[in-house]
Amino acid sequence: MTSKLQLNEAELLRKPEVLELATDQYKGDPNFMASLARGLVVLQAFRPEFSALTVPQISEITGLHRAVVRRCLYTLSALGFVYSADSRHYHLLPRVLTIGHAYLNASELAREAQNALDYLSKQLNQSCSVATLDGDSILYIARASMSRIMKIVLGRGSRLPAYATSMGMVLLSELSDVELDGYFSRVKLEPLTEYTITDEGKLRDELKKVKRLGYAINDQQLEIGLRSLAVPMYSRKSGVVAAMNVGTHASQVSIQTLRDTCLPMLQRSAMELALLL
Repeated sequence: MTSKLQLNEAELLRKPEVLELATDQYKGDPNFMASLARGLVVLQAFRPEFSALTVPQISEITGLHRAVVRRCLYTLSALGFVYSADSRHYHLLPRVLTIGHAYLNASELAREAQNALDYLSKQLNQSCSVATLDGDSILYIARASMSRIMKIVLGRGSRLPAYATSMGMVLLSELSDVELDGYFSRVKLEPLTEYTITDEGKLRDELKKVKRLGYAINDQQLEIGLRSLAVPMYSRKSGVVAAMNVGTHASQVSIQTLRDTCLPMLQRSAMELALLL
């Protein structure tokens, strides 16, 4: 059974921006479908590690009232997106793949990034990923996994808090001052581990350092035992469009090894990919 502690951890991975749009920016807009927004929030409550959820659990994760969650699930069930055998625990059905399938196949960035990661991951013998900044989180659009490092199962479509990840740090460092002020006004910097930077001033200083160096190293800020390195990915048309990283076991790969061995290969791969975008 999913514990309250696990749900609190899952809450960091949910996407509240859609719900906030419905209750803030577009409140009262007759053209904005708040019910559709709530349905999308409910769909995003499901994760690989939380694949079977009850109405109370979804309510806790999303912040939606249980009655609203129940109506959303009823509608999603009628449309073939979710299913419940016992009328209590709900699961996603394969039809949800149609929502993201079109993007993954139509996006040149997603296609080319996956090809590049498959090759890079074999060279480094480590897991590699590409993510974009989506709202206040990073969104994985490509991943090549060599070994299981994190407790959380990551893949295309996975989301993580930007401030506690190497790719998120790279992408946040590219924001304008106004955009960064908005980010900090919305996001609560939760201590995910004892190493997580939760002081806004320190995080801003770190982002300036990342911008100056051109890469970010995350040393167990997201999860104990996980050490990663990320670099920006540029497009000739629109600047930084994503970030690419390599994730390693902290006990096996030192920070110096990341800089000396992984960084040049990661930068070269990102540059080669940029020529195709």
